[in-house]
Amino acid sequence: MNLDYLKVFYVAANNKNFSQTAKDLHISQSSVSLQIKQLENKWGSKLFERTTKKISLTPAGEILYDKVGKFISLMNETQNELDALKGIVHGDLKVGASLTIGEHILPFLLAGFSKRYPNVSMNLTVYNSEQIVEKLFNHEINVGFIESMLSYPTLTQIPFAEDELIIIASAQGDVAPHSSILTIEQLLHLPFIIREKGSGTRQVMEDTLRRRGVDPSQLNIILELEHTEAIKSSVEAGLGISIISKSAVKKELELKTLKKLQIDGMSLHRKFYIIYHEEALKQTSKKLIDFVLE
Repeated sequence: MNLDYLKVFYVAANNKNFSQTAKDLHISQSSVSLQIKQLENKWGSKLFERTTKKISLTPAGEILYDKVGKFISLMNETQNELDALKGIVHGDLKVGASLTIGEHILPFLLAGFSKRYPNVSMNLTVYNSEQIVEKLFNHEINVGFIESMLSYPTLTQIPFAEDELIIIASAQGDVAPHSSILTIEQLLHLPFIIREKGSGTRQVMEDTLRRRGVDPSQLNIILELEHTEAIKSSVEAGLGISIISKSAVKKELELKTLKKLQIDGMSLHRKFYIIYHEEALKQTSKKLIDFVLE
């Protein structure tokens, strides 16, 4: 049995799409289809029901999916025990982090981790929170760091830090009122620049508004952006206001190119979370989690 074929099957089952599976695994879509076909010939059973838009597991596919998931967990557990016998920590570690954590917090933590465990080869990629969950399910990353808790009971989520979100405006422009205190009504009428759907920052903002009885769709959103630097530049240029982690704009606040606004009676704090599959943790992943929680 070719283990690569099982990996292709497992990722395809999670994605429910052969095209996305090909992109994730950096192979051609025809190669994905061929490997799935060879697995079906091997087991003498159809594994996927195919439609024009998506695929779904057959009963036989459900059985194989369950077994392959357990096999992946067993292999990780075996590797952890063998590494522990050697008394050394080495191997690769693939980390996914949401934008604020990946750009402003995690690099400093990983630098300290690398000094303690120099034989670990690390890779850090920035995604939004929903993408991190998808990558964990597909075993494309070992550990994720997200900006708000998500509803995935099969994943373990542990808070490791607290962050303050602030409303920012250009210090030079006239988009925002001169007062640093905004009412909810003012907030809803000002041009708003916001992160894309699926980001932790946006989720916190929307959840906070809902708790105040305000529908987030009432925000006057003029622009959605995926990157912090693009958001800061747009706000500095006077296009609108935005919400952002205070840790991401320390320099701009000191240089007075941006100013901090507050919403009357509203606090915007959140916790950062480590998120992972308990059964799929490798030794390197466990060491990183322990290091961060210190």
